[in-house]
Parts: sequence; C-alpha cells; structure tokens
Amino acid sequence: MGVRAGAALFKKALEGPEKKEEDMTEAEEQALRDLLDKEAIREASLRYTRGIDRHDDALMAQAYHPDATDDHGAYVGDPAGFIAHAKGTHSRNWAAHHHYIMNQSIDLDGDTAHVETYFLATLRRKSGPVDMVGGRYIDRFEKRDGRWAVADRACLVEWNGALDATETTMDPDLFLRGTWDTQDISYMRPLRLDRPHRDLAF
Repeated sequence: MGVRAGAALFKKALEGPEKKEEDMTEAEEQALRDLLDKEAIREASLRYTRGIDRHDDALMAQAYHPDATDDHGAYVGDPAGFIAHAKGTHSRNWAAHHHYIMNQSIDLDGDTAHVETYFLATLRRKSGPVDMVGGRYIDRFEKRDGRWAVADRACLVEWNGALDATETTMDPDLFLRGTWDTQDISYMRPLRLDRPHRDLAF
C-alpha cells in the first residue's frame, strides 16, 4: 500500500461514520502528518536495501540526498561514491546477497528525523559459505522539497559470522533466478508467469 492510499484509509478511520474532514482536531491532523512522514522514511529505507541487492544505482541513490555523507567503515564519503564502492565490493566477493531492515525507531523533529534501523545482511560467497552481518544504521533524514532522504548515515557493524556450505534436498535450479539489474522479475509490471505446470517430489 502506498503512502497516499494509507493516508486515505487512516483519514477515513479518524473520521468515523459521522465525522467530517473539517471536524478533525489539530492533534489528529498532526498524527496523520507524522504517519505520512514516517511511512516516507520507511519507503526510502527499503529503496536502499532493494537498490543494493539488485545493483540498481538509481534506486539506491533515491535513499540519499546528493550531499549526504555515509560512514560505512571501508568507505566514508558521498552517496555516489558509496554506491559505486558497494556495487564493486558485492560483485567481487559474493554470488548473491540480501539486506534486511528490521526494528526501526523514527524520532521526528519538523523536517528532520533521527532514525535507528537494525539490519541483517546475508551474503553467499562464490565458493559456497554464507557471510552474515548484523548491525544498525544511525541516520539523520531530512525532508527537502517534500522528499525524505538520508542526510547523514553511520553504519555500525556489531557482529558477524558465517554459515558453512551444506548439501540440500532442494534444487535451487528449480526456482526462477534473480538478476543484478532491472531485468529482475521484481521489475515486471504487471507480473505475468508463463512456466508450465509441474509438481515434483523432493
């Protein structure tokens, strides 16, 4: 559900069966604005994770303001440089990877927000084992010209480990494969599937 659709539902719930738009209290209007701002920040956070996993530079860049700083351990600098750094690092070292965002705290202060987001990254090496990294993104988001995006980000890595390569009864070749570009199936609009029926036991 998009921000506008969510806002419409929330507004309808506030109004109730008899309540009219002009009867909304100032507190209710502020609560609605806060929810819209928080949802926009969450969507920006998801653009970052989807962008980095699909190697979609343009999508990843939408999570930042161009003059932002990202302190990401091995790279400290502007978003354009970090996006190139991350894409090169992931391409060289891993065959597949997923970045998850989980608990997220958003403290709004006008057109600024202080955001803490827990993350988990799983990255499969080309040789088989899976690297795992856990930590937090500490961000200052700013709303400029109606758009929320990261103005400063600190990436804190607080643990890491690895899973050994193992045999599995599930053949990964049975499944559709993702790609590191906009040819990935997630970009298909509308999604239409055409593989023939099958029902295999394993």
